[in-house]
Amino acid sequence: MELVDTHCHIQSIDESSGEKATSQLWTKRGGSSLSDVIDRATANHVNKLIVVGCSLADSQLACRVAGSSDHTWASVGIHPHEAKDHVRDKQALNKFKDLVKQPKVVAIGECGLDYYYQHSQRADQIKILQFQLSLAIDHDLPLIFHVRQAFDDFWPIFDSHNSLEHPIRGVLHSYTDNHKNLELALERKLYIGINGIATFNKNPELTDVYTRIPLNNLLLETDSPFLTPAPIRGTINEPKNIRLIAEYLAGLRGEEIGQLAKSTTNNARKLFCL
Repeated sequence: MELVDTHCHIQSIDESSGEKATSQLWTKRGGSSLSDVIDRATANHVNKLIVVGCSLADSQLACRVAGSSDHTWASVGIHPHEAKDHVRDKQALNKFKDLVKQPKVVAIGECGLDYYYQHSQRADQIKILQFQLSLAIDHDLPLIFHVRQAFDDFWPIFDSHNSLEHPIRGVLHSYTDNHKNLELALERKLYIGINGIATFNKNPELTDVYTRIPLNNLLLETDSPFLTPAPIRGTINEPKNIRLIAEYLAGLRGEEIGQLAKSTTNNARKLFCL
């Protein structure tokens, strides 16, 4: 059995730079090197990991990690929380454009809109999202989307960039929204990324959403070091825990774990050209 973690943040291990909250969590974990974390993943059949950037500096680290192991690839992105720090910095945006050309960069993101926290103004979030959408189209790369309480603005922006000549490919990362937005995503041929939230979710409607995602559109992710799945809540999450998420979803959906693993792995290979 082979599994893929399509969304993890392991680039801050052993590093003082990168996304602050992520770096702090890995420091709190302590005692594990980057190679230790990757080795534990592969020992649990997680043989491919996509390391996801959230800022210019964080994405630079992701590219470095991608080049350090046969099991890792990079997605370079500017998270909506970080939009305010990039949107008026032309030098940073030009450096970000150069990252897209780096070896083993397979996607752009995470990018999108987050109106729940609004660490950046909505207008800045929209500009940075549009910048990354255009960049993905120019380089024929898929996108990893972060959308929270912002689909009413997200879909028109998505549709304004999408076309038959240059269709947008991507995944809605950490999907926790409703049936309506799931259907709108499937109409646009997007993949749906599910992580440890599924294992401790208490919302019956969301549980039902998880059962309705077509297997051909499903991707697995940890979002490590965040969102540790049950039954090991309270620990720092690692890519190795993809197996726990896969086992939970297989039971919930009435599918064989082997089939779910095979399908989600094939989906990841197809979307990210692994």
